[in-house]
Amino acid sequence: MSKTNSGAQAYQQQEQGYRDKALKMYPWVCGRCAREFVHSNLRELTVHHIDHNHSNNPSDGSNWELLCIYCHDNEHNKFHEFVLYGGTTEQKVAPATHNPFADLKALLNKPK
Repeated sequence: MSKTNSGAQAYQQQEQGYRDKALKMYPWVCGRCAREFVHSNLRELTVHHIDHNHSNNPSDGSNWELLCIYCHDNEHNKFHEFVLYGGTTEQKVAPATHNPFADLKALLNKPK
């Protein structure tokens, strides 16, 4: 067995461990859209790590929240955009100091 396969297996076992704990700990409801889940669609409910660190799995579940696959993808996209573009608060933009039409009247009245 290659290192890649054994690493993937170890991750799947770790993921299954905290997923089982989270599903026992929390109601089967998406933390964002409030969609409710039952056994038949439970595979669509995922465990999201609040701090985005998949190694941080405290036994009290304080770093986990259950999200449906759609909200989970959205959450990771928001985080990715934050990393790429910075904060989500509006940045104050300094007013423009250049006036491209400042001399327009003089240019129009200039004799030909």
